[in-house]
Amino acid sequence: MISRLVCLTLGALSAFAADIPAYRKLQLSDQFLCEGATFGDFNRDGVMDVVAGPFWYEGPDFKQRHEIYPAAAFDPLKYSDNFFAFAHDFNGDGWTDIFVLGFPGVDASWYENPGPKGTVWRRHVVFLPVDNESPTFGRLLANGQPALLCTSLGRIGYATFDPKDATRPWTFHPITPPGPWQRFTHGLGFGDINGDGRNDILEKDGWWEQPASLAGDPVWKKHPFPFAAGRGAAQMLVYDVNGDGRADVICAKDAHGYGLAWFEQVRAADGAITFKEHAITSTKAEEKLGGVQFSQLHAVALADLDGDGLLDIVTGKRWWAHGPKGDAEPNAEPVIYGFLLRRHAGGVTFEPRLIDQASGIGVQLEVADINGDGRPDIVSANKRGTFVFLSEKPAAR
Repeated sequence: MISRLVCLTLGALSAFAADIPAYRKLQLSDQFLCEGATFGDFNRDGVMDVVAGPFWYEGPDFKQRHEIYPAAAFDPLKYSDNFFAFAHDFNGDGWTDIFVLGFPGVDASWYENPGPKGTVWRRHVVFLPVDNESPTFGRLLANGQPALLCTSLGRIGYATFDPKDATRPWTFHPITPPGPWQRFTHGLGFGDINGDGRNDILEKDGWWEQPASLAGDPVWKKHPFPFAAGRGAAQMLVYDVNGDGRADVICAKDAHGYGLAWFEQVRAADGAITFKEHAITSTKAEEKLGGVQFSQLHAVALADLDGDGLLDIVTGKRWWAHGPKGDAEPNAEPVIYGFLLRRHAGGVTFEPRLIDQASGIGVQLEVADINGDGRPDIVSANKRGTFVFLSEKPAAR
């Protein structure tokens, strides 16, 4: 049943807007195997599969699973050794490999797809330590080659691989001087904040401007701004929320507490950039905006859920992040929500839609159209298991 909750309702304007799809929930495992999962076509049959922890699952029904490395379930009172998964063909052989980031402070490794041989997936340890609880792998640089964005030994930076031999140790390029960042620091992301065509890097205390030249690994210019407090955010996302042509920022206020917000970019007469915060969910435990409040928003993603051409927010509650007695409301319903972006004459609002209330999230959410129906699907893995949500016909309003 899809929630009918509406955040800061738009009245008649939103009555004609598209709505979120219905979702068919598939539970691929009830074991705690990892805290992140992703999609990829690992057998080259043209159908997207799922990878979560030690297994990849054949699409489209995900009933057949295959072992990547020796499988072992973890105690939900403790932690896994697999926090993030990304799909990429590292050796250029046409078969999609799997990139895994383990427990914060440990290594980054990629598993080589054996292809038609069907033998073992060879592990290549390529970089360590990978610090921060929201590292990511994506096209940060203009050359189009994906890079690992993380903190490492007290500095923010990115690690790149040699495309001729990605098995060799990756090279870390620090973009900051040594600072307060450590293995459990929260909040990281990238996007073009100032519109110069180069991606900048975000952290909870500001953004770092990418220089015109990266030769010699220069320190990037810091622009302080308090996006999040305390332990900090999860993924920090860059998107023009209000359609004014300027990049805004979306993030959780506290990955283990409460609050989701978007930060409207504001420019002074001299061109200086600052931000105006707009709450989507409250930082106050007892306050509900649009009837919605939940804690531990430890993964945040963007996708056009309702097909209106605007990117919406997908997030949820990380269940038992630190066990049944840690953090804020650890035993509350493990929900996943979509927040639908609505632009109107008075600004923008986000309408919450409940996707599920008995699964929750880990530290990574992947949202993509994997069944080819034009609507995004979702994969989530955490201490309750591995879940796929397949989009179906949009819910009636």
